Order: sequence, then C-alpha cells, then structure tokens
Amino acid sequence: MQISFVIPTRNRSHELCYTLEQLQRLHLDELGGASELVIVDNGSDIPMDMPRSLENGLAISQVMLGENHGAGARNVGAEHARGEWIIMLDDDSNLRSGRIGQYLSQVDPKIGAVGGEIFLPDGSHEAGGLPEVVVGCGCAIRRDAFLEVGGYDANFGYYAEEYDLCAKLIARGYQICHTRAFVFEHRKSSSGRDMNAILYRLVRNNGWVIQRYAPDALLADALAEMKSRYEQIAIKEQAAAGYRHGLEELGQTIGDQKRDPLDADAWDRFVGKAAMRSMLEPRLHQHALGNVMLVGPMRGKGLEHIQALIGDCGVRIVEVGGNVEGLQVIGTLSPGPMLDAMLSFPEAICPWMIEDLIAIGSQE
Repeated sequence: MQISFVIPTRNRSHELCYTLEQLQRLHLDELGGASELVIVDNGSDIPMDMPRSLENGLAISQVMLGENHGAGARNVGAEHARGEWIIMLDDDSNLRSGRIGQYLSQVDPKIGAVGGEIFLPDGSHEAGGLPEVVVGCGCAIRRDAFLEVGGYDANFGYYAEEYDLCAKLIARGYQICHTRAFVFEHRKSSSGRDMNAILYRLVRNNGWVIQRYAPDALLADALAEMKSRYEQIAIKEQAAAGYRHGLEELGQTIGDQKRDPLDADAWDRFVGKAAMRSMLEPRLHQHALGNVMLVGPMRGKGLEHIQALIGDCGVRIVEVGGNVEGLQVIGTLSPGPMLDAMLSFPEAICPWMIEDLIAIGSQE
C-alpha cells in the first residue's frame, strides 16, 4: 500500500521548509513502505525549488499552478497522486507520529476518510470537525473515494470545504471516523489570516453546505443556528464586518446551490447526532430525572443537539458549581475541543467516542 501526502502551498516557503523537515524525520516503514509527497504550488510569487526526494526516501513531485485555486489545489494533488490513501496537510501542518501505514491497511473498506489527532503549538487541539467530518490539515482520505465524489468544491476557496466533501462521502455510502493512532501538528501560521476574511467565508460556505444537504424539514432551523453561532464568534473575534459580508454574499448565492438533501439518517450522521445518540443516550436514560452539568466550551459545535437529547431523555440541565450535583457531559461534538475538555473534566462523559480513544489514549 502506498500513501501520498498532498500539500497545497502559496507564498509561505518558510512554513513549507519546516514541514518538509518534520516529514523527513518519519520512517518509511511507519508509512507502510514506498510513499510520496505531492506539493501543489497555488500560484506563489516565488515558488520553491523542490528536491526529488527527502533524505528519508520520501519521493517528491511538484505541480505548479499559475493562480490560486484555493482548496481546489488539493484536487490537483489527488489527481497526480498514486497512493491508495491521501494524507491531506497544510503547508504549516505535518504528521508527527503514528503507525499510519499499519492502521490504514486495516481500515474497513466502507471507511472513506479518517481524521487524526491534531495538536496546536500551545498543546491544545485543533477545533473543527464532527464525528463524521474530518479537519483538512490532518486527515487521511481514500483516493478513489475522493475522486469519486469530485473532491473539494473549488468555489469554497477555504473553510468548510471538508464539510461539503464529507457530506458527499456520506451520501455515497462511505463512513468517516477519527482516531488517535496517528498525530498531526498544526502550527496554524498567522501569515495570510484575517479574521474578517475568515468569518466571511465561514458564514457563506457553511450556508452553502446546509443549503445543499439539509433535509427540507430541517433547512430553516439549521441555517438560523449556523448564523447565530458565527455571530457570536464574530463578536468575540471583533470581525463583525466579515460576518455581515458573509451573510450578504450568502443571500446572493444561496439560490445557486443545487439541492441534494441527505435523508434523515444520513443527515444525523453528518451533524453528529447519530454518534452522540449511540454513546450518550444510554447513559442519560440511566440518569433519567437527574441533573446534567454541561462542561467544556461555552458554545461548542453541536451543543444544541446535545441539549435537545438531554431534554428528550428527561434529564435537567443545571449550572456548573454550587452544591448541585449531577452528571457532567462535555458540551461539544467537535473532536479536538472534546479531547481538551476531557483533560479539564476527567469525570465527564464524552458525547461520542473517538475510535480507540481508550486503548490508544491511555498509552500516551
């Protein structure tokens, strides 16, 4: 089995150099043998000259694009790749450790993508993603599945393109999982990051995803919840202008999005409700008529689904603190923040279980 790393890059040669240094430290036997690195230059002003391979034997091919294709550059990389699995990286992220070749060789054929554990420089985890949505700077995707569904939608540029991709994979019958068996580092370079530009794309792109895939009966509520969530983030990040710009463009383009709604079961998987119900619902029924204290992020992704399930199970949500006792439940479905909350609240219940969370996590 061959693995192909795909890295799009643009005008961040210093970050790319560091990433190559880190990849050079990997042993090819950890990757399952012969592997390659496909670097897609996304229209850099001064592209880097690449060697033919790294010192550890990882072969390098470089694809030069004359302009910035955004996330579409990953599609170009996948088309040039020869591996069965594609490891998606950013130019400021890298695989840090893990028996990734051994793991991927044993993955069920129904699984189309696997999200890894992604750390930030401060030791916390990367935010984003859901039980069946990976984060694009640290994941493995079957190349055939990626190409089958058309890869990333280049119209997104950046942000939420992974959600669109995972919705398409789910619609085609693939499953998506997360593991701690391999670890990524995301340095999250501040170069080229503007919070107003980020909020603009997050609002517009997430709106596109919801418009495309939400079942008819859930569409209006899903759009309203998304807008409310990012309004709060925009206030926190002082990016109200970007938020308003995103809303404006979403209003202008939402009618252009082709409706391809998931059925109810597939949508529940996509938004994380299915994984949450299988893990959390039995525990809540055991605790019926008791109290639950939500811990972790103040406004975690999927919090509304967790709150609704708690209410449906006849359990009362109470504030943390004071003399009130209750079951602690982590209030996010996003894998990274959920892992962070586990460290701060070791007695709390996870709303869903990352594959091999106990077996692998206990060894670290």
